[in-house]
Amino acid sequence: MKSQLTADPKLYIGIDIHKRSWKIHCSTDLFSGKSFSMPPEPEQLKAYVDKHFPEYEVSTAYEAGCCGYYAHRCFESYGWHSLVVNPADIHRKGKERFTKTDRIDAQLISRELKDGRLNSIHVPDMHREALRSLFRRRNDLVKDFRRIKSYIKMQLLYFGIKVPEQYDNDHWSHGFRGWLDDMMFQYPIAKASLDSRMRHFRFIDEDLRLVSSQLRAYCRKHFKKDYYLLRSIPGIGGIVACGIISELGDLRRFNNVKHIAGYVGLAPGVYQSGANNKTMGITPRAHRLIRSYFIEASWQAIRTDPVMQSYYRKHTGKDSKKIIIKVARKLLCRTLAVIKTETPYEIGVIE
Repeated sequence: MKSQLTADPKLYIGIDIHKRSWKIHCSTDLFSGKSFSMPPEPEQLKAYVDKHFPEYEVSTAYEAGCCGYYAHRCFESYGWHSLVVNPADIHRKGKERFTKTDRIDAQLISRELKDGRLNSIHVPDMHREALRSLFRRRNDLVKDFRRIKSYIKMQLLYFGIKVPEQYDNDHWSHGFRGWLDDMMFQYPIAKASLDSRMRHFRFIDEDLRLVSSQLRAYCRKHFKKDYYLLRSIPGIGGIVACGIISELGDLRRFNNVKHIAGYVGLAPGVYQSGANNKTMGITPRAHRLIRSYFIEASWQAIRTDPVMQSYYRKHTGKDSKKIIIKVARKLLCRTLAVIKTETPYEIGVIE
């Protein structure tokens, strides 16, 4: 009697990806497999699989990180099932929590992949990924802009120079910049230091304005419908709308408010044991950049939307930081509703 295969053999590949090398662990549905190192080239891994595991159904997984999604897209093009996973989703047992090597990481990924306990993060298409890179570049420029302003004020404080009252605020007017340019020191080298910082300040300021304009213009052209739907919501300006489009992608992929709130990080943590039941505040697992943008947008929303302002005042007396989180969650709900219904938001009226 001849034996006959009733299913394709399966190969599970866990990969610990680094810039200079990959640590690979291959296991099948019958055997635990082996680990080895290889150069960071998807083509070499494909050649290895074609040689040693022909006719196998291949699944791969690796942790999301600085190497991006290039390897994932290559694996998908080979017809393999590929996952990019959040490192926090990889379960570790006992002493595995206290021992970490590249080999162990690859083995854990392969094991969890084989057991079906891994879920992929959302992988953006290449168009949104390119837009995301420009949005994150703008965020880096904002950090540099704040830093250089702090350095300039630090130098003034160090030399005991007081800023005139009309200029002592966060807005750096042309008058304040001119005052800094005209400032004189006892020794010219101190003036040279300030001039260098001012040149750096003006360079970042110009670059930040250019990148912001490019972002808004690109979203208006290529994501026109979603961009103007988002702009109709009080509190959401051009840059926040660009951030939502680039970082969250198409909001229609979220099933409900709970789904998107968990992704952004505006969902409460809950601790329940027996008769004890308490909330732990917002979850630490979040898309921190977008969450911060929604919180900043909420402060603007309560100034322009009577309904949001009424909701904020209803909680007056509590910690203002906790109240604004509630407002941000409500703003997130409205954002999802506007995109899903494709209906511009209309400011409500308090009766």
